[in-house]
Amino acid sequence: MGEQRSQLKLHHLRPPAGAKKRRIRVGRGESGRRGKTAGRGTKGLLARNKLRPGFEGGQIPLVRRLPKLKGFKNPNKEVFAIVNLATLEANFGPGDEVTPEVLRDRGLVRHRGRVKVLAEGELTRPLAVKAHAFSASAREKIEAAGGSVEVVER
Repeated sequence: MGEQRSQLKLHHLRPPAGAKKRRIRVGRGESGRRGKTAGRGTKGLLARNKLRPGFEGGQIPLVRRLPKLKGFKNPNKEVFAIVNLATLEANFGPGDEVTPEVLRDRGLVRHRGRVKVLAEGELTRPLAVKAHAFSASAREKIEAAGGSVEVVER
């Protein structure tokens, strides 16, 4: 005789024994096992409703132990990507045109945004430099080397 197979259906599925525990209902009358104080002992802060966040049992909390920080951080501050004359000297030949796009393509400027040329280092060859901003001494050094300075708008 052929054996008969029972087909598994959705309503046959059940969690294994011991996998589901009943929720303990506390504070439901004095006759119950966890009535009256509901397992919290007597009186005191922990027997009552809730501790506020950051409460450290009466010890001076962390928020009050740390010093207040003074000052102000400007959310609209514009951070320039900086290039020094020494970098231009090392990476460009005489008569080359230096623009923010060329500097980004060569990996000399990683920061997004506007480019500013600063005067650290010396420049010996004439360069046509275009940037969003120049320091006064950088402008003097570029022009003294025979180069030209042009301020580019955004």
